[in-house]
Amino acid sequence: MRTALRTAIATALVAGAAITVPALAAGAAFAADGPVAVTAADAEPAGVKPAGAESADGRPAGAKGAGAKDTGAKGEEDGTFVRDRILPNGDIARIVKIGDGHYRAEITKEGQRVGTLEADGRPAARNDDGTFLVLFETGLTSTWQGNLVPGAARPGLYELANGSRVELAVKYGRYTLQSVENGETRVLTTLNGTRKVVQYGKAVIVVEPDGGLAAYIDGSMKQAAPRLVEAPETTPAPAPTPGPVVTLGECTVRQDIPSVFALLTVTLTNDLEKGPKAVLKDEAGKPIVTVDRDHAADLGMGLTIKGANTATPRLGQRTQGGDTPYLWTAFPKLPKGCEKDSSAPTPAPSVTTPAPAGNTGTTTNTGQTSVVPKGGVAAGAEPGAGDDTTLLAAGAGASFAAAGLGFVILRRRYAAARV
Repeated sequence: MRTALRTAIATALVAGAAITVPALAAGAAFAADGPVAVTAADAEPAGVKPAGAESADGRPAGAKGAGAKDTGAKGEEDGTFVRDRILPNGDIARIVKIGDGHYRAEITKEGQRVGTLEADGRPAARNDDGTFLVLFETGLTSTWQGNLVPGAARPGLYELANGSRVELAVKYGRYTLQSVENGETRVLTTLNGTRKVVQYGKAVIVVEPDGGLAAYIDGSMKQAAPRLVEAPETTPAPAPTPGPVVTLGECTVRQDIPSVFALLTVTLTNDLEKGPKAVLKDEAGKPIVTVDRDHAADLGMGLTIKGANTATPRLGQRTQGGDTPYLWTAFPKLPKGCEKDSSAPTPAPSVTTPAPAGNTGTTTNTGQTSVVPKGGVAAGAEPGAGDDTTLLAAGAGASFAAAGLGFVILRRRYAAARV
């Protein structure tokens, strides 16, 4: 009796221990996933978002807007804030340093961004209906309103508000601003389709793509638009005429023609074998650019050859890009007897199909040669040399036929044996 009681108690204790240990482990696991008590020092103030969270407008929490005075942040995209500059028309330019010699101006109007100006290694300018902003690669700025000679300003000598003078000229069909001192001229800038900025002493000069001219004298109370004081002669010079056609060889001719750029010339050469070639030359006869059969266009100088592979090529010239039409000039004609026979069609590349082994019959067609097999092969498939597909198919068929025949013979022998 006592032995049975002891055995029951021991069994109950072992079972209780077996049940208690997993329960304790499970309780510990659930406690790790549950909420953790937070002290007052660890709790976040009400309304503060975690680091990296974004606000409703998509910016990181705590980030300042575009009009902030100082973000203290520096990144590849945003750069480092420098200062705000209020423009004469009320717009605000937020100056940001991107890197050494690289600054950006973000222009906003009533809180909305309306433009961006980049000065990367050179100054850049913005003209908003007569309100100018010049941003230098050093981060400095100049801004003013007016002081503008409207587009298509007449070439000539202009006097600035501080008495200094600059000359606006047209070279190679493009506006060029140059200084004139002691009878010597020095090119300050040449337009290539974009607005250009020139710092000439204390004067900041902006040359517009259409020839407009604006200037501002830094630190001066006296401001005015550049004033034309001397214009070049308006009497047009006689138009240049093409030169004579010169024969250089049996089938090579050359001719000099005037360029669409003032004082420049173009030498046209037409060669039966090498094709047409045009060389644009400066006033001293030095080559500037060349176009030919292999390189038929130079968009930078407005030259192109049409029909470079024909007997009647033409040269197109223009001073501006876009929709500006070309001025076309025919290359000099080749001497008689040098024209290529264009009536006979050029034969197509020859294509030859090899004949099967043991077959030598051929039939030649215009521009193409094909091999026509002889015998019964011509009426059916024409396998090429080395093609074993038909042979394999025939062998397979013969194998199946032989197997069938053998089966029939065995059946007949078996039947005869039973009889």
